[in-house]
Amino acid sequence: MTSLSPNRDNLMQPQQVLAHHGKSFYWASKFLGAELADRAASLYLFCRFVDDLADGDLPDRQESLKDIRERLEGKDIATGLEVEAFINLANDHNIPLSAAIELLDGMLSDQKPTALANEAELLRYCHAVAGTVGLMMCRVLNCDEPRADSFAIDLGIAMQLTNISRDVLEDAKMNRRYLPASWVNIPPEQIADADVACQQQVAQAITALLDLSEHYYASAQLGIRLLPFRSRLSIAIALRVYRQIGWVLKRRKMVWWNGRVIVKGSEKLWLSFRSIADLWPKKVPPHHAQLHQHLKGLAGVQPR
Repeated sequence: MTSLSPNRDNLMQPQQVLAHHGKSFYWASKFLGAELADRAASLYLFCRFVDDLADGDLPDRQESLKDIRERLEGKDIATGLEVEAFINLANDHNIPLSAAIELLDGMLSDQKPTALANEAELLRYCHAVAGTVGLMMCRVLNCDEPRADSFAIDLGIAMQLTNISRDVLEDAKMNRRYLPASWVNIPPEQIADADVACQQQVAQAITALLDLSEHYYASAQLGIRLLPFRSRLSIAIALRVYRQIGWVLKRRKMVWWNGRVIVKGSEKLWLSFRSIADLWPKKVPPHHAQLHQHLKGLAGVQPR
């Protein structure tokens, strides 16, 4: 059994952690109302906790992640207040622990050098670390429409594809390349050096990544209308604001070697107004099965 070293986030409330680390999500959560916002922040706190652990420098972080995974499976292992708080949240709101376990599997996969081979590996990874979060968020937001799960997974995948596009340089410095080799077969260390010889090849792969994300954002935007009305605006805003990261990157001519891009406050405000159009019910078509063709057997993915 391992013990987790404390950090400053252990002393912060969920809303404070969300405001500090997830500014786009914090802005969107303001439209949820106090109770739902607190629940969403509590889920974010757990996801942030395991993500920070996975990306941190603790020598025993892999063992700690395995302990958390085993605790989620029901074993009597001491893992910390954050994990116990999440398990209570899951019990209260019928969150599938299979999704949280898959999230841990994704974090564990990041403990070794990463160089994905193809689009299927990319999408399965995105489901593990973000599609699962969409699935869990559905429960937190009191959504009892079974069809919503597939669209929620798509939103998580779309956001993770955006994350990858934004963090190519940062990830490469941690010996991780999530851009598939079938798109750009360049080792992470060369990407980390931002060598001129690879800049345009990587930029083209990021363009392909953002193009792929658009299919998942478009699906998720349809599914928003399956959520309870109180939650729709917040999720619509989160979708549009996160999607904008990719548009900002494109606007800046894909200069990924300059580091992260951000969405300005004025843009967030404008996107929030535009999100009002996503509130009113319209007929939601069946989920596009091809989007999940590489995800068979994963949490929340419907058999076809």
